[in-house]
Amino acid sequence: MAADSAALLHHPHIHALYSDHHGWLQGWLRKKLGNAFDAADLAQDTFVRILAAPEHTPEKQGDWQLREPRAYLTVVAKRLLANLYRRRSLEQAYLEALSALPEPQAPSPEQQAIILETLQEIDAMLDGLALPVRQAFLMAQLEGLGYAEIATRLSVSERTVKRYMAEAMARCILLVA
Repeated sequence: MAADSAALLHHPHIHALYSDHHGWLQGWLRKKLGNAFDAADLAQDTFVRILAAPEHTPEKQGDWQLREPRAYLTVVAKRLLANLYRRRSLEQAYLEALSALPEPQAPSPEQQAIILETLQEIDAMLDGLALPVRQAFLMAQLEGLGYAEIATRLSVSERTVKRYMAEAMARCILLVA
């Protein structure tokens, strides 16, 4: 795999994409984030995501070249930016919930790290589900709500909540298997 990656990096179109647009992308992200360090990380992650895409494997790269490279980079970077915001929102909600616990009930720093990592994995598993499906699943799993209460909160029928839960569970099972 390392040889394949090295071959990709030396492919003229990939090399040109990086050298011509990395600085621009990092500047664009810095304006969005207001933070040079996060911008540098996300710019790098954007190019890593592009390199990891199936169409960029050495056997498929051929004459691959983008007509609108900045538009493509922006789309990939926006997705990574949304993931970053969602992850930080999840972390913040978790930290707020922790701060509300009495001191003896608060988990150790090691347990906190494991719980946060698990929450991020669950969030990644649920990525791609419709918002109401995610909300129903999280209300049931994190808040312990029954289907009737979830239905009331989401303004849907219990039957719809059951369908949402089946869809979310199926997604989790497929991704874990």
